[in-house]
Order: sequence, then C-alpha cells, then structure tokens
Amino acid sequence: MDKKFPKGFLWGAGTSSHQVEGNNHNDWSEWEKKNAEKLAEEMPDTFKDWQKKKFPEMFNPENYISGMSCDHYNRFEEDFDLAKEGGHNAHRLSFEWSRIEPEEGKFDEKEIEHYRKVIQALRKRGIEPFITIWHYTNPLWVRDMGGWENKKTIEFFSRYVEKIINSFRDIHFWVVLNEPTVYTSLSYIKGTQPPGIKNVFRARKVINNLVKAHSKAYNLIHAINDSAMVSTTYSINYWIPSGNKILNKILSGFMNYLEGHFLNKIKNKADFIALQYYRSITIGFKRGGNFLGIIDNNLNDDENTNDLRWKIYPEGLYYFLKKNSVYNLPIYITENGIPDAYDEKRGVFIRDHIFWMKKAIEEGIDVRGYFYWSFMDNYELVEMRGFWTRFGLVEIDYETLERKPRKSFYEYKKIIQNNSL
Repeated sequence: MDKKFPKGFLWGAGTSSHQVEGNNHNDWSEWEKKNAEKLAEEMPDTFKDWQKKKFPEMFNPENYISGMSCDHYNRFEEDFDLAKEGGHNAHRLSFEWSRIEPEEGKFDEKEIEHYRKVIQALRKRGIEPFITIWHYTNPLWVRDMGGWENKKTIEFFSRYVEKIINSFRDIHFWVVLNEPTVYTSLSYIKGTQPPGIKNVFRARKVINNLVKAHSKAYNLIHAINDSAMVSTTYSINYWIPSGNKILNKILSGFMNYLEGHFLNKIKNKADFIALQYYRSITIGFKRGGNFLGIIDNNLNDDENTNDLRWKIYPEGLYYFLKKNSVYNLPIYITENGIPDAYDEKRGVFIRDHIFWMKKAIEEGIDVRGYFYWSFMDNYELVEMRGFWTRFGLVEIDYETLERKPRKSFYEYKKIIQNNSL
C-alpha cells in the first residue's frame, strides 16, 4: 500500500474576507451592531454551564461585532509567511463584494488592486490561490433591494463575477458560492443570522436564485477562462440513526440523501466537487421532538465532541467521498475543522479525517486537495457565534493581534511535508 498522497496534492487551509479582514461594511456588519446586545443576552442560553465558564466572551456584546477581526487586510503578508512555514501549497480565501462594488455599478479599482497584491503574495510563496467569490456577505445596496430574494440580484452578481474574472484571468480555481444551503436555512428558515427571516417560502425563492446565480457564473467564468476549474461548496453532516429502530434508519438514510440536493442541481455546471464536512448528527423519532416527532441529538457532551458539542465522526468524510464519486469529478475537501480553543483534539482530528480521506483515495476516488478550516482563529459567521469559537491552526490574541501557531499547526505541517500520514 502506497502511504504517499498523489503527486501535486493540494494541502492548505481556508479563510473568508469578512471573518478575517476587519472593518468590512456590509449586511453582516450592520446586522451585528443591531443584534450584539440581544445575542450576548440570549446566546449563552443555548450552551451548557461548562461552555459558559470556558468561554465567558459569549456574554460580551463585543464578541458578536466583527470590527477589526484579525486585521488580515493589512497583515496578509505576515499571515502568508506563516502558511508557507506550515508547508501549505494552497490557500482558500474570498473576495469581499462590498469592498469591490460598494455602490451599485461602481467598482473600486483600489480594492481590486489590493486583492491583486494578495494573490501575488500567495504566488510569491508558491501557494496556489483557491478563490471564493461569495462567502455569505452582501453589499448594503444588495441588501436594500431584497438580497437573494430579488431575482435582480442574479444579474448584479453576474456583473460582479464578470468584473472579477476579467481582473483575475490567471486564477485557476474558483468557488462561486460558499454553502448556499447552510446560508439559506440559517438566514431564511431558522433566522439566526442576517437577514434573520423565518419563512420557508422566501427561503425557497433564495435557494432557487442561488442555483441560477451559480449556473450563470459558471458560464461566465468559462467564457473568459475556459481552462478554469469552477464549483460551489456544500456542507454535509453525516446522519446516524438513534438506536437500532428501522424508522430511525430510514430517517437518517433520507437525511444523508438530502445532503446532495444542491449538488444535484448544479452537477452539470461544476468541474469539481467541493465538500465541507465537520460532524455527525444522531437523529430519530421520539416523543417530545419537533413537530414531526423528530429529535436531533446534535449537541453532545461525551469525550468525542468539540467546543460546540458537535460529535466528531471522521469516517463520515469517507462515506461522502464514496457517495460523491458517482459524479466522476475530482473532489476537494474545501473545509474540515474543529472548534478547540485549547488545541487538545485538533491534531488527532486532522489525522483521523485525513486517514479516511486517504482510504477513499486508495479505493480509486479522485480526491485532489484538503483545506483545513480555518487557517487562523476568526469571527465565526454561522449563527453569529463571533470570536469565542476557535477553529484556527494559528491562535489570534484579539487584544494584541499577535499570531501564534498552535501545536496542531506543526502536526499538520509534518503531514504536508511528508505528503503522507
């Protein structure tokens, strides 16, 4: 058995603009300021006493305001030096739409030049850029016209994409959208992040518009750069039946089937599969569950969990790699990470997930890259958790903005240097 990964395998980590750059002005930054007090008051109610003691930041409204964040906008050279030190040969990042087009139809050439310098800094260090065009955030003028509920947003986004692709014709890897199903479910059904809506019919409109936006962007990118590799990421959970009941097995099987819904919509407009995997969720029918009688046991307290009480299940990644091999497209793991403030489990988490990824490769599945989430601690967007959840290979002191590689940073580096476990 060959212990080595394929030659040219991409190893790296990811960030997104709003989460690390600092001082962005978009729909999220405005929503943060309006909801910080409420989040500080209500968010701790969803967590256990040990979490509250471990992370007192969740009681502080400032935790929920991105503000300066990591100041990556000004310190990207320093951060990419660390990425190079860690052996990374690829890096996933996003461009901030609200910086590039702060007003409708008015593109800021200075900001485009800034991102050009960011790309040059990566290439100077031998790191392949993996660019996400949209990572949840919208300019205020897009928000004011109804965001992704408005069909016109598809046209405006397409114009933005065309501007970006024409400005960066030499980029090979493009991710059009980040986790459109997660965004839609949390922003328009659960209502726990901007714009805070709880309406399944409006959510349906949003997801349909996002599908169309991806398809148009795919065509635009290939019209300008036919050799580009284009996709959209989607996040997956591995659903495990509670107990040995047949109904629970049917339910979990159905949920695992649904995980590929968005990909099925865009499968003819994708050059690779972009998987984002974090956890398993135990699910089953139980009296006292939700309106369907379903109880989702996604919050756990045993040793095999992370700081968010998510169940760690590395084998789930193998399952989805096998499942998605039917598309006969190369696969990249564009996110896989763990909130682990004291860095107690991250090294093992990375090794175990890479082990199952390697098993899939040995069975003939065309996996070509792995991006840990995240390169450094950042402002966690999903459900507005803010700064207290720490996913980073690099620890950030938010008082001084000092960067400090964790032990797991060097454990991951060893894997990369050997191109092997």
